[in-house]
Amino acid sequence: MGEGEKTKRQTEVLEKPRSAVKTPSLYKVILHNDDYTTMEFVVQILETVFQKTPAEAHRLMMQVHTEGYGVCGAYTYEVAETKVTQTHELARASGYPLLASIEEE
Repeated sequence: MGEGEKTKRQTEVLEKPRSAVKTPSLYKVILHNDDYTTMEFVVQILETVFQKTPAEAHRLMMQVHTEGYGVCGAYTYEVAETKVTQTHELARASGYPLLASIEEE
């Protein structure tokens, strides 16, 4: 082996094949209007469970009230499922039939 051939071999870099990184699917959490849950309670849920500002919570509550539903946010499935469960537990504990659902984006 010549000197030039040895140097060439030492500087070769082997590349590992890159595995494709897939971003997780997102799911929308939707609040549905009903005739019993108070607007104040919906705002409270939006501020506490979904971390909305008071202004954003009020805007979203009005959308639920006037259009029948409103999208609270998009999350991974596990996070969306947790937020729906929290919403239902808080609503039932307060005597409200507030419904939240999950829909794939």
